[in-house]
Amino acid sequence: MSPRLEFVAVEPRWRRALPARKLAREAVAAAAEEAGVKLARGAEMTIHLVNDAAIRDLNKQWRAKDAPTNVLSFPAVAPDRLATSRLLGDVFVALETVEREAGAEGKTLADHFRHLVAHGFLHLIGYDHIETAEAEAMEALEARALARLGIANPYADAELVK
Repeated sequence: MSPRLEFVAVEPRWRRALPARKLAREAVAAAAEEAGVKLARGAEMTIHLVNDAAIRDLNKQWRAKDAPTNVLSFPAVAPDRLATSRLLGDVFVALETVEREAGAEGKTLADHFRHLVAHGFLHLIGYDHIETAEAEAMEALEARALARLGIANPYADAELVK
């Protein structure tokens, strides 16, 4: 079951950039299906569509990194409580960083956005990429979810995410 998505558009340019709601729903549904996660009835998460300044502030506050990043996830519940908790957490996606990365990597903005939303959702349900084995498992899951959407494996020629 895919969670209900709430959206907070802090950066108005997101509205013109792409159909974020539709694309995010597709990405989360594919990732949830691939993960085989059992979520509580009525589970929901919030996706915050922000700019680089907003995500930089969050990154500095929560990760002690004074730089923008593409996506940040803030789980609301431990993975062992996903089946009973309605609130999964929040995912923040930064427009300027996503645009820069998509251009630099020769990807469409829509495909890169769906990848990052799927990545953020997987963090909410307990996946991580700190250790090599965790990274490999998470990347494989992302690749399978994206394949469901007709998106090429973003890790095919890349090093592991750290």
